[in-house]
Amino acid sequence: MFEKVLIANRGEIALRVQRACREMGIKTVAVHSTADAEAMHVRLADETVCIGPPPARDSYLNKAAVISAAIITNADAIHPGYGFLSENAEFAEMVTEHGITFIGPSPEHIRMMGDKVVAKQTAIDIGIPVVPGSPGAVPTEDEAVRIGGEIGYPVLIKASAGGGGRGMKVANSESEIRQAFQVATGEAKAAFGNGEVYMEKYLGHPRHIEIQVLGDKHGNVVHLGERDCSLQRKHQKVFEETPSPALNVTQRDEIGEIVCDAMRKIKYHNAGTVEFLYEDGKFYFIEMNTRLQVEHPITEMVTGLDLVREQIRVAAGHELGFTQKDVTFEGYAMECRINAEDPYTFAPSPGKITGYHAPGGRRVRVDSGMFAGFKIPPHYDSLIAKLIVQGSSRNECLMRMQRALHEYVIDGIKTTIPLHQAVLAEQAIIDGNYDIRWLENFVAEFVKKAKT
Repeated sequence: MFEKVLIANRGEIALRVQRACREMGIKTVAVHSTADAEAMHVRLADETVCIGPPPARDSYLNKAAVISAAIITNADAIHPGYGFLSENAEFAEMVTEHGITFIGPSPEHIRMMGDKVVAKQTAIDIGIPVVPGSPGAVPTEDEAVRIGGEIGYPVLIKASAGGGGRGMKVANSESEIRQAFQVATGEAKAAFGNGEVYMEKYLGHPRHIEIQVLGDKHGNVVHLGERDCSLQRKHQKVFEETPSPALNVTQRDEIGEIVCDAMRKIKYHNAGTVEFLYEDGKFYFIEMNTRLQVEHPITEMVTGLDLVREQIRVAAGHELGFTQKDVTFEGYAMECRINAEDPYTFAPSPGKITGYHAPGGRRVRVDSGMFAGFKIPPHYDSLIAKLIVQGSSRNECLMRMQRALHEYVIDGIKTTIPLHQAVLAEQAIIDGNYDIRWLENFVAEFVKKAKT
């Protein structure tokens, strides 16, 4: 087992990895920018290294600085968390070349799934169902028009190299597709340095369902059920739950085994998440994230497993300590992502936290590095906490989340807690009857009411 792990991240995920390491008797190294010098994960680490100024490109995305920090502290492994360098194949290769273990999948798997066109073709080759669309990149407007006529409108044009909604446009007819193609390629080029796009059939009212997998270097793969991530704003997840209210046990087992079989074929190891759109009883592959997900805690709540611990064990060469038959699911779990944003305008709200009280009680978990007096810097993602709850039934889980949101106090800045409170009071959410477009429509009305 590793003696010392460098955590190449910040905020709540850095603290999450640190906790798993401490429980395993592994020492930790926290890297940080000058803006995060007083952060909780820095305060609690065994060793710390400042790797640069506040901008992420000069610190958390600086590959040489991160690896240098690992070398000078004699760290024998690096955990990238999520975001930043977690899905950077070049970084994973550099880590390995310096005799350090990368706690994640192989660079080949990261590269394979990082390019959306390659990922889709790979999914087809290994038996994962996909959305009807172009067989690869679409080079010209004329080709986009031809493919649109073949698969039927509406269609979705998507950036091959990106995500987060950038370089993504919907076309409802041949007259719209040329403009959509130009805009999508332009956005993709600006955001990712790669203007390549591909096309898919646009689904009307799908849900976003993802399957969590774990694999080791000995050929063992298990799935840990699904997460429903359909409540999204601008293609960013806001709320997640497991199990999904849209699936039954048979559907869960079937798609889980399809994914596991596919991962065995490509010899995938470590944690990964295969994401689908789900509509009318059918699953359509979107992408695979070759890292730990933000929403992994709800899977931990219902399975009783520590996913970070399993990541570390697998990276160290150990076999999974359980089989698919050993995986059990207890009750329901939900997660609200708490952002430092105005709940009505969604403008970032950095600043000093003047008062802080986290909710508690039975089956309530808060993943956050927040504390009274901490200054939230303006340089990074606005996610500051994840509120996770578990219940024996979905209704109990909802009631517990509503109670926990009511208890949560974060003074000095604006947060999205009021939005979560409003969302969970809606009958559609109570009934579990929502899709990936529900939240956008709700937010529009929520903001409108706030202005009147």
